[in-house]
Formats: sequence, structure tokens, C-alpha cells
Amino acid sequence: MPQEEWIQALLPDAMGHLLQCRECPRSANTRSGMNLAGKKAVCDVLDDLIAILFPGCHGHGPADETEIEVDLRNHVRGTALALKGQIRRALEYQCTVDDCGDCDKCEQKAEAAVTALIQQIPSVTALLEQDIQAAYEGDPAARSTMEVVMSYPGVYAVIVHRIAHVLYLEKVPLIPRIMSEHAHSLTGIDIHPGATIGQGFFIDHGTGVVIGETTVIGDRVKLYQGVTLGAMSFEKDEEGHLVKGIKRHPNVGDHVVIYSGATILGGETTIGAHSVIGGNVWLTHSVPPGSKVYNQQPRPHIRQADGSWTIANGPWTDHGAGI
Repeated sequence: MPQEEWIQALLPDAMGHLLQCRECPRSANTRSGMNLAGKKAVCDVLDDLIAILFPGCHGHGPADETEIEVDLRNHVRGTALALKGQIRRALEYQCTVDDCGDCDKCEQKAEAAVTALIQQIPSVTALLEQDIQAAYEGDPAARSTMEVVMSYPGVYAVIVHRIAHVLYLEKVPLIPRIMSEHAHSLTGIDIHPGATIGQGFFIDHGTGVVIGETTVIGDRVKLYQGVTLGAMSFEKDEEGHLVKGIKRHPNVGDHVVIYSGATILGGETTIGAHSVIGGNVWLTHSVPPGSKVYNQQPRPHIRQADGSWTIANGPWTDHGAGI
């Protein structure tokens, strides 16, 4: 009996199911069907965009100074054309989902979206320069801005967000979310492309940070790992479907610092400027500017080498605590 016979026997039923599932929710991406760019193709274009913003930093080696203008021109041209094709196909797909009957304008809309991104390169670069400087100044372990650019996961996630946010504002479907989730998978930092983030933004360490779609963050804000800026609840319509497009996530004012593990929820929650939110704080209501919000200091129980017990900052007696 051939070694492959067992799989040959399974294939007819499996293939029959897979081929008839073209209309399933997950469907299939084919040239005559959805015809979307694959996830890897979108991520490749994202890498190209980052390489354009930071020549020689996020590629395989230093840029050639004598050829940098020609190389950049060709790189921008090729990346813009590739992105336009991806966006056009994403728009055509969304038209079929929304039954908008407007697919004849998808080419025009794709070109407009890429044009907006290319034209905003100076403003995106200016924002990123401030983000990078904020990271360098905000972390005593940083030895140079180049170290920040090339190695900090928080900075990488913000770079991707600055790109994806422009496309989100241009109402590009699918592509911005693929970009942000790519950064999420690499860094552990989940920033929805719809979030509005001011200049000089720094996420220190970063792992576990979640920033929801309708979050608005001011200038010079610093977050530590594990911070959640999320929704407190999800409204439903009369038929029980989630209501989309409403303000669900908090506002964070200028010069706010939010320490690790803090959770801030709700579309009506505002953290006033120059506030400090301590670690593991849970907030579902607003606080005024200049606030300092902390949990009560815990008092750890300490068992010493002689077997006696103390509580941090004072003596402690075991009253049958079962320890």
C-alpha cells in the first residue's frame, strides 16, 4: 500500500466540502472572486513604506548616499503603484459587501488615497521625529535615536499607526487593519488605525498595550506596558446587533503618563492634561487636569529567615491567616 494512500482516500470528501464553501463567511480569495491582495503582500508594501520613511534603517543594509535620490524615487513609485492596486481591490470587495453599486469609482478612490498618503509624508515624518525624540528622552536606557528607531517595539507600532491612520481617514477598508494587526503580532501592541494620537507619543516596553478605535490621545503622552484604553460596553440596536461608528473609547489629555497595567474605559471618560495614572488603576470616569490616581499601597506579608512574619512598613502577627 503506498504511503500516501490514506490521504488520497480522504481528499474527495474534503475537497468537495472546501470547493462548495466558496460562499462561506471565510470564503476564498481568487482572481475571479474577491481578488484581494494577500496579507503578506500588504505587509511587504508596509515594509516598503517604512523603508521610504527611514532609508537604510529598516532594510537589509545602509542606503547608498550617491544613489539615494534615484532609489527613493523608484521606491516611492513602485510602492505607490502596488498600494494603489491593493486598495482598489479592497474597495471593490467592500462595495460588494455593502452593495453600494459604486465600484466604477474604486480606481479613482484608490488613487486619491495613495495620493493623500504620499502628500502627507512630510507631516508623518515630522510626527515620527517627535515620537522618536520622546522615546529617546523618555527612556534612560536609550543610547541614541537610531537605537530607538531600529529596536524599540513601541516606536515600530507607532510608525505603522501613523501610516495606517492616514489610510483609515481616507476610508480605505481592510488594508489599514492588516497593517496594524501586523504590528500587533510583532510587538504585542494593539493600536486600532482609527485612534487619533497627538505628537511626541511614546509607549515604553509596550507589550500588552491596547488602544481602541475611537481613542483620542493628546500631545506628549507616555504609556507603559499593559495599558488598556478600551470600551466599557457595546451598545446594541433593536435587533441585537452591535452599533458601530459611535464613540466608545476614552480621551487622554496632553502630557499624561499612564503606568503599567492601568485600564481606562468608556467613550465619555476623559483624563485631564498633566495627570498621572498609577499602575493597575481601573478607571471608568473622568478625572480633572493635574490629577494623580493611584491604588492604595499594598502591604506585602514577609516571612523572615527566623520564621517570624512582618508586614511591610510595620510588624504583623499571624492571627490564624493560614499562611
